[in-house]
Amino acid sequence: MDKSNASTKHRSPWLWIPTLYFAQGLPYVAVMTLSVIMYKRLGISNTDIAFFTGWLYLPWVIKPLWSPFVDIFSTKRRWIVAMQAVVALALASLAFCLPGPMFFRLSLAAFWLTGFASATHDIAADGFYILALSEHEQSFYVGIRSTFYRIASVAGQGLLVVLAGYCEEHTGDIPFSWAIVFGLLSTLFVGFAAYHAFILPRVEASRTETVSGTAVWRDFATVWKEFFRKPGVVTAIIFMLLYRLPEAQLVKLIQPFLLDTPANGGLGLSTSNVGLVYGTVGVIGLTLGGIIGGLCAARGGLAKWLKPMAWSMSLTCLTFVYLSLVPSASLPEIYSCVFIEQFGYGFGFTAYMLYLIYFSEGKYATSHYSICTGFMALSMMLPGMAAGWIADSFGYPAFFIWTMVCCVATIATASLIKVNPEFGRKTNKN
Repeated sequence: MDKSNASTKHRSPWLWIPTLYFAQGLPYVAVMTLSVIMYKRLGISNTDIAFFTGWLYLPWVIKPLWSPFVDIFSTKRRWIVAMQAVVALALASLAFCLPGPMFFRLSLAAFWLTGFASATHDIAADGFYILALSEHEQSFYVGIRSTFYRIASVAGQGLLVVLAGYCEEHTGDIPFSWAIVFGLLSTLFVGFAAYHAFILPRVEASRTETVSGTAVWRDFATVWKEFFRKPGVVTAIIFMLLYRLPEAQLVKLIQPFLLDTPANGGLGLSTSNVGLVYGTVGVIGLTLGGIIGGLCAARGGLAKWLKPMAWSMSLTCLTFVYLSLVPSASLPEIYSCVFIEQFGYGFGFTAYMLYLIYFSEGKYATSHYSICTGFMALSMMLPGMAAGWIADSFGYPAFFIWTMVCCVATIATASLIKVNPEFGRKTNKN
């Protein structure tokens, strides 16, 4: 190994984990959240918005189908940089097409490209995380990575929406306002690609041999067969699909509930207030929950903290049961509940991410982790599709109580799975 490779291999994870997972979260928010808000502001019907943006979820659900190719060709480091460049190009294309007459079709195509590049980036980034860090480091930094991923979500749903609204108010041009937002995002991803091309450690050897098509498909089949041959795979899949059952439904209705009028059962907050609450106490709660979760897992191991973290997920539901039953709640009460909700989520989600890493261990860790995240995406997609109907049919209080009932699935599945007591503990040999 040359000196440059030796020096980059030992760079601190603090230099790349926060930026890598912040960059991983932003495109997802752009495709799944900003697209809905933008199309609504541009006059697209709710039917078309729901149908077409629903399809945009597909890249994250089916990404395991092409994850083996990320393992087989080139290195994860190169895939990361390349996909960040593609995201930058797709977002720039989106910004340019918005003011035009065919903006809907062209923007959907740009969102699709962003989605597939982002899903591929997820595969490479998660695989790189596993390769670049020891088992103990994976446990320690899992809270950091999930925290910065969620911060990207908060920044996208809060700061970028506020920026678009500010531009709308001052320019009176809605397409141009959203073009500014996506143009800035594109520029940011140019910076991410340049930074990570320099800062990511070199932990893999480049593949220089020629790989035949037959070998590719053989390896692809082997990856899937080995996944379903893993001990406890049925229980693991049940856990992946049901651990986040309450959250999958809750996340679809939180902002509508906060924004909806009291006459409709909501809290009647303004858009700026919703962005503010999640951009301040929400970020603080999430950050503390994720960091403390990572520290606990690193100190005691996943097996010790799995059930307490599963119980903490119920906090995300209980706070909104309270708010839905107390429609006259003060702003400090709302802030407190959001803090608890975000802290509980950050702490509880640590166990889920660690288990995906644990179950993916082995020769095909990157591909198997991608398959796991495919199940994770499916676990969020299917329940979330029904959440709006439940809330509209039975009202917000009944809906949030229902999500509390669903916490039984979270706790039960956490009790079913078996984890090596030594996994993630600081006493492990690196």
